[in-house]
Amino acid sequence: MWPFRLDGVLTDRNDIGRIVKPAFAVSWLREEEMTDAVSGTFPGCSAPGSRDMGNVRVVKLMPDPPLGDYRDAMAVADAEAGNHLSDFMLLSWYDRDRDFEAPQHVSECHSDSAVPGYVDYALYRGATLMVDIDNGRFVFFYLPVAL
Repeated sequence: MWPFRLDGVLTDRNDIGRIVKPAFAVSWLREEEMTDAVSGTFPGCSAPGSRDMGNVRVVKLMPDPPLGDYRDAMAVADAEAGNHLSDFMLLSWYDRDRDFEAPQHVSECHSDSAVPGYVDYALYRGATLMVDIDNGRFVFFYLPVAL
């Protein structure tokens, strides 16, 4: 398996058969870039460890009575995001009741990592707000959007 970059995404030769439009620019990684990918500094599957959440405002909510389900939690989280960000986009979320995350499958390459995939995904894409409801029962990451 030889890593290469396809339009900025780290992948391997096995994925090349799935390329439908051959107009994509493919460039093989230099040795130092492969080292970065293995160490977790390249934005792909990262090595186990914790991510810097220094630029993320964390809002913890404990609604009383507890929320019924994910849809109730999402409405509360969106309202809270509206209090902190004028325009925003939901980047990722986690529902512990159903053990479901979005985007789907982002935790597959994080099985041995201290950082869940949905967290890593949001941080690498510039999330600035995390809404944590009921101590991790529901977690939402938001990105400010300039219109």
